[in-house]
Amino acid sequence: MGQEEQSTAVVVKEEEEEEERQEISETWSQRKQTLILEISSKLIHGDLEAKIEAARDIRNLVRKSSSSSSSSSSSSAKTRLKLGASGVIPPLVTMLVSPNPDARQASLLALLNLAVRNDRNKVKIVTAGAVPPLVELLKFQNGSLRDLATAAILTLSAAALNKPIIAASGAAPLLVQILSSGSLQGKVDAVTALHNLSTCKENSAAILDATAVPPLINLLKECKKYSKFAEKTTALLEILSNSEEGRVAISNLDGGILTLVETVEDGSLISTEHAVGALLTLCQSCRDKYRGLILKEGAVPGLLRLTVDGTAEARERARTLLDLLRDSPQEKQLASSVLERIVYDIATRVDGADKAAETAKRLLEDMVKRSMEHSMSRIQQRAASCTPSNIQST
Repeated sequence: MGQEEQSTAVVVKEEEEEEERQEISETWSQRKQTLILEISSKLIHGDLEAKIEAARDIRNLVRKSSSSSSSSSSSSAKTRLKLGASGVIPPLVTMLVSPNPDARQASLLALLNLAVRNDRNKVKIVTAGAVPPLVELLKFQNGSLRDLATAAILTLSAAALNKPIIAASGAAPLLVQILSSGSLQGKVDAVTALHNLSTCKENSAAILDATAVPPLINLLKECKKYSKFAEKTTALLEILSNSEEGRVAISNLDGGILTLVETVEDGSLISTEHAVGALLTLCQSCRDKYRGLILKEGAVPGLLRLTVDGTAEARERARTLLDLLRDSPQEKQLASSVLERIVYDIATRVDGADKAAETAKRLLEDMVKRSMEHSMSRIQQRAASCTPSNIQST
């Protein structure tokens, strides 16, 4: 067989395979539409056993759609949309209050699968009245049902239209309780749900109180400071630092301020911004009370680094906090401005006016680096000179 014949044979085979895939896809689409109608009928007209079976079928159908197509994301999205439009949501919401645990679990899993990556279904679920029974499920001692309810609140709270409704439902205090007593996944979902609710500005002050501080600080201690979880946790702590009760809770908790300082040192751009924001709010509220507490935890090296490496907002916050931490903030701020002006004048003479700003920034960064190295050296020298008894007594 010649090369041209081989090429033709390959093309023919590819076309045949494509036709076969299309036939399979069309057959599956027809079968899927039939299944959706069957599921809808069972949920609307069936007995409890039929409803439980239909709820489980929803989860399986969405999963199968995700794996049966080369464009699985698009296929599963269409399946969710068609299921949501078929009338399955109201009976699933009704099942949430069933005395049968299997019915509650099956409906929770089905609603979660319908809501994921589909804001229209999220809103439909809340409109159908899902929030009150979900809040009741958050009170359950049954870990599995409570975890599923937490995941559902998290998923539904991602839709902007749902946030005020969920915030007003009384879910937040129960989510705060889960931060202390829930499973690991439950705690992660509770933090994310609270973070979602906090982004609705009119709710941020109302959904959290100082009781959230201890579990949030403890979770921040345990997690990687540069993780997405740390970003959400520090955002909530920054909100809490805006109230006197929140500030007292942070400063009174063993390791509260230290954990924020460690996040400034090791966190991501976002978590460092929130952490320095919380520390700044503490110091601005009462410099005499909080200045010494923040300095005691060795905040200066991390703040100096942040003035160079942080986001624009974090750099500004770090500079402001450093000024507050100095002995005479007003004089030091003046000295800092004079120093920047002197460095800029030197840079202008060396590289000219066009490159002066860039050179001045580089010189200041080098000065900050050297200052940090000097501070760390002094800390290490002090640590080396301490005996074990000195450390225990401090």
